[in-house]
Amino acid sequence: MARSIEESPEAQRRGYIPPQNDKERFLMRHIEDLARTAESRGIPRYSSFLSDREQVLARAALAKAGCGCWRLEGGYPEAERRLAAIEPEGSWADSPLACVRLECRAAPGVQLPAHRDYLGSLMGLALKREALGDIVLPADRPGTAYVFALEPAARLICEELVQVGRAEVSCTRQPLEELPDLAPAEREKRTAAVSSLRLDAVLAAMLHCSRGAAAALIEAGRVEINHLPTESVHAPVYEGDIFTIRGRGRFALTGLPGRTKKDRQIIEFFQYSS
Repeated sequence: MARSIEESPEAQRRGYIPPQNDKERFLMRHIEDLARTAESRGIPRYSSFLSDREQVLARAALAKAGCGCWRLEGGYPEAERRLAAIEPEGSWADSPLACVRLECRAAPGVQLPAHRDYLGSLMGLALKREALGDIVLPADRPGTAYVFALEPAARLICEELVQVGRAEVSCTRQPLEELPDLAPAEREKRTAAVSSLRLDAVLAAMLHCSRGAAAALIEAGRVEINHLPTESVHAPVYEGDIFTIRGRGRFALTGLPGRTKKDRQIIEFFQYSS
């Protein structure tokens, strides 16, 4: 069980957090409407791509609607961004999920694009983030990227995308059933010792900065825990939490392996690719 700053052994892991704003409430109503339409008419319905926080809300909405014929699909087994596929028994329709393979050709001495370069170029096509799923850069195929997208976005990418960063790019539709094994990239896990599992202490360890600097980021509204804004430096953190720091990246707290001889808490974490 994850531990928090509370000393009580009954301290519980962070649980379901209800919708916090109008956008999240609208999402849940939309998912419920999709479920009711799918079941009443016997036809499949699909959402756009959802972040992990939105997937939690979608699960709650589908449970509220009493829907049992759904799944979360991102195009490959380890996908982070997924759409909700609500498919009544006996129904059939083409899924809106598609994949585009990008092959970059960089001049000698020019660095191949990174994840942020691909995302920036795709957003430059005026695509909305919810139309795009994961962007996967296989470690064994430098210069190749697989972009998961809704069907209309995939068509636009193939028609319009010609450059990523300083590299020329060619785009080819990739049948999902012919995808190579897209194993998740090995992430470098790091450890640090903190005085407590309080947000400012954990953030300072992850960012290699002072607690004062971490507190300033939190109080400026630049920090989210599991995609929810927080301005409390005292917020407890738990194993499995994801921290988004605007301008500094995204981190996951993967483990609490023990304590040091000086009774400081050891944390294990990694930073997502930029």
